[in-house]
Amino acid sequence: MINQTLRLMLFAAAGLLGTTSYAFQTETSQADTITAPQDWFLRDPATDHVQGLSVEKTYSTLLKDKPSKTVLVAVIDSGIDADHEDLKDIMWVNEDEIPGNGIDDDKNGYIDDIHGWNFIGGKNGNVNEDTYEVTREYARLKPKYENVDEKSVGKKNKAEYDYWKKVKTKYDRDFEFNKTQYDQYNQQFELYKNAAATIAFCDSLLEAKTGKPVSKSSLATINATDDTLRFAKETLSKVLENVDGDIMVSEFIEELNGYIGQLGEGVDHYRVAVEFGYNLTFNSRTVVGDDPKNLTEKNYGNNDVKGPDARHGTHVAGIIGANRKNDIGIKGIADNVRIMSVRAVPNGDERDKDIANAIIYAVDNGAKVINMSFGKAFSPNKELVDKAVKYAESKGVLLVHAAGNDGDNTDVESNYPNRKFLKGGEAKTWLEIGASSWGADQNFVGSFSNYGKKSVDLFSPGVQIYSTTPDNTYEDLQGTSMASPATAGVAAVLFSYFPDLNASEVKDIIRKSTRKFDGLKVTKPGSQDQVSFSELSSTGGLVNVYEAVKLAQTLKGKPVEK
Repeated sequence: MINQTLRLMLFAAAGLLGTTSYAFQTETSQADTITAPQDWFLRDPATDHVQGLSVEKTYSTLLKDKPSKTVLVAVIDSGIDADHEDLKDIMWVNEDEIPGNGIDDDKNGYIDDIHGWNFIGGKNGNVNEDTYEVTREYARLKPKYENVDEKSVGKKNKAEYDYWKKVKTKYDRDFEFNKTQYDQYNQQFELYKNAAATIAFCDSLLEAKTGKPVSKSSLATINATDDTLRFAKETLSKVLENVDGDIMVSEFIEELNGYIGQLGEGVDHYRVAVEFGYNLTFNSRTVVGDDPKNLTEKNYGNNDVKGPDARHGTHVAGIIGANRKNDIGIKGIADNVRIMSVRAVPNGDERDKDIANAIIYAVDNGAKVINMSFGKAFSPNKELVDKAVKYAESKGVLLVHAAGNDGDNTDVESNYPNRKFLKGGEAKTWLEIGASSWGADQNFVGSFSNYGKKSVDLFSPGVQIYSTTPDNTYEDLQGTSMASPATAGVAAVLFSYFPDLNASEVKDIIRKSTRKFDGLKVTKPGSQDQVSFSELSSTGGLVNVYEAVKLAQTLKGKPVEK
């Protein structure tokens, strides 16, 4: 990796001033410089020395030659590339619908829903970017309370006014942070890009002079005969003087371009946040054409289940069930599964109305498991989502949700959707998942992962996960968004090989079969404090399909005692 000293030398060599380095980390970046095996999350802790799910061990021993039933898993997400080489054979096909005839053949209210449905699309396209919920709430409440004296607020409006203050504080703080980050990333991106261009120019001059590729060791032997060549030689010598060992300049440029690519991701991330996420006047719903105020509206959207950016959803789908039999790409966790794509998550915050409709659609079309790798800090129409979750529960569907990537304790900080109902009680077929890494040391928990002794059930692999991405590609991503489908895949295996189990039983088996790590101290996300891993979730454990299958076999499909 390019260290800070080398970065400063790079700036100096390119005639630039040194500047502060800003670390960008989201679901799309790797957390660690040490790499694990590409399929580490499928491997076994005992034989492979990584904290995986023991998937391959389970299939080669406990489930070898055992019959199974196909299980439908719905992925509510940004969209899925249904034509991906590793997913096309496991995508759900609505056999009651005739493709492309423009008729709602199965009369479910959705025309030509072959692989699922898109609740953030319309007749003329799809939503890509959208605002954050805090922005929408700020815009809704600002006209009512911006210029109101708190002393004049009556008892009737006191709760809403207090809520407005909370929204305003968060919006102002987060917008300022994202705007500052955008400016800083953009500045660094331009600096590094210019520096890289200077280095590449110098390399090309010296290579033309010598007739061969230039390395750190060969620089000293080059006879610089004019000012331009001397500048090129001095620049490259300065850049490479702190690099250990010999290195080709072309190799250094390749590494530098990789770092510039990471900066570019940071620029784009914060650009989208500033231009769309916190934009008080942006309205994505004109594309959809629904009535946002009509919370009971259902039959809107289109059948484009891929959408304009299916990277996230495609990656999630591959973790759950990428084809295990085709000897290409990767292997998913579940070996007899179908994936339904329900597009409801934009590049921004999902809307409660869309999520409620997505859950209902998945349930009505036969999903046994629903994966939900999304979340937000506010939920103004939570009662809609609660109603849909209760419906899913009544139909025996297991909901698996990513705990979030803010490094927060969700026992204290709000994160939606969640299992708690506004009117009391909670969903009994809900699993909340934090993200783990491959080694059982202090970095075992993803540094970004939310946690909670009450609110999070367990942890699951979510760091450096290699899976499918659009157009027959594959990529490492990280986040609780990856940890959730890993657990959803385990649930699908249990439903598949033990079809008599209901959703509550599958949930209990997964919880009770988690692997424990007595005395393991880890770095608490969002801090440098060392805490017991057992304190970060209600089970204090890590999901493992081998242990879950063993427990299911012992019970023979009977309910787990509580």
